[in-house]
Amino acid sequence: MNIDQILDHIYILPEASKNSLKAYITEVSHPKGYCLMEAEKVVPYVYFIRKGIARAYSSTSDNDITFWFGSEGQCVLSMKSYVEDKPGYESIELLEDCELYRLETVNLKRLFNEDIHIANWGRKLAEAEMIKSEELIISRQFKTSLERYKDIIQFQPDLLKRVQLGHIASYLGITQVSLSRIRAEIK
Repeated sequence: MNIDQILDHIYILPEASKNSLKAYITEVSHPKGYCLMEAEKVVPYVYFIRKGIARAYSSTSDNDITFWFGSEGQCVLSMKSYVEDKPGYESIELLEDCELYRLETVNLKRLFNEDIHIANWGRKLAEAEMIKSEELIISRQFKTSLERYKDIIQFQPDLLKRVQLGHIASYLGITQVSLSRIRAEIK
């Protein structure tokens, strides 16, 4: 996806406002395995995935727990850093070689004060991210692993081809053995 498609998907901006925002967006590339964001650190950027896939996770003493996947067109940010300029909870690892659009948060916040259209775009971005978080919490609380796996099949089938099963099992809150059972049951 190109940057215009990504920005428009969040909120349609007048052309002048979009150009002001795009003036601060740069393209960056990082290899598979790169840690885009580290937990317990302030992340001064908002990213948008042009090409590739990433995962958000938190580490425990025993393992990493994956709780989010992002792919083309999606925003990658630490809400804690974005909203409060404080260290985030999550780490973000790139699961493929990625091409990203990067925007410094300080520039974005300055644009919020200068252009009401960009401020509204930022509000829409935050609202969309909040809805994703809410859906994730509700899914974890009220759906079984099987139901969540079926949701992946229905809404994010590409994940099954692009992401290691260990990460998917972690996302579902189960072991790889349990995931294998679920997969066998569905076939």
